[in-house]
Amino acid sequence: MPPKKNDVINAVNTAILGKNYDPKTTEIAFFGGSFTAINRKYMEGLLKTAYAFVKKEMVKGIRISTRPDAIDDEILELLKSYGVTSIELGAQSMNDSVLQMNNRGHTSEDVVKASQLIKSYGFELGLQMMTGLYGDCDESAIETAKKIIELEPDTIRIYPTIVLRDTDLEALYKDGIYKPQELEDAVTLASKLYEMFWKANIKVIRLGLHSLEENAYIAGPWHAAFSELCQSQIMLNVVLGRLLDRGSYIIYVSPSSVSKMVGQARKNILYLKSLGFDCKVKTDESLNDWEFKIERCEVKCC
Repeated sequence: MPPKKNDVINAVNTAILGKNYDPKTTEIAFFGGSFTAINRKYMEGLLKTAYAFVKKEMVKGIRISTRPDAIDDEILELLKSYGVTSIELGAQSMNDSVLQMNNRGHTSEDVVKASQLIKSYGFELGLQMMTGLYGDCDESAIETAKKIIELEPDTIRIYPTIVLRDTDLEALYKDGIYKPQELEDAVTLASKLYEMFWKANIKVIRLGLHSLEENAYIAGPWHAAFSELCQSQIMLNVVLGRLLDRGSYIIYVSPSSVSKMVGQARKNILYLKSLGFDCKVKTDESLNDWEFKIERCEVKCC
């Protein structure tokens, strides 16, 4: 069901009661569709309701997502007047052939123009990309990431393509025309993309879908902990780059990074052991996320 004004009010009131509520960081987000392409009167009604909380300094601002071809000067002036601070574009791919095959309705040039226009108005720019699209491949996805990096967005979301019920992709899948990514392949690719964006100082704010509607899933690399799987793969890659001689080691990480380093079902530790690195993971309160220290043991670590 489309959100109504009361849904906005109730969402904010619920957030205010939460233990992590902070008016300096909390935002009202209109996601899950092309916000600037919906009925103008309806859109303005939602914005007006949300903006009342911005003016009272109960939230930091408003974040919306939309299509690259639904952005122009007029709409940006309107969004600015209602306190919108961040705009995310569903770029999905920067390969025009892939965009056309997936009926996205926009081109890579639309993404470039919309991104530049959004930044010129002072909005925070977020871009979203998908891996495993129909007609796409890992090499094309990496090229998409490179082109997105050139646009210098503030944030990025990476979503693996999931086959959902009653979609064109479901028909292609059932006809054997489309083959979704395997989970391990999707994790490997998303991890590479994450590292590319991280090195370019672009914040990755989401890896994988939050959740799926009941009975909507048909096929594809959906996993409730997809983000952690990717982060675990990244930590393994980094540690491998630091381990030289085979032997016993202690890897110190922050308390919040233990599960990422160990891996689900101890996957990382077992993989390291198969390469001749007998590793134990311990915590160090002085370390932040992604930081680690490695200590070589002269004898087997206990």
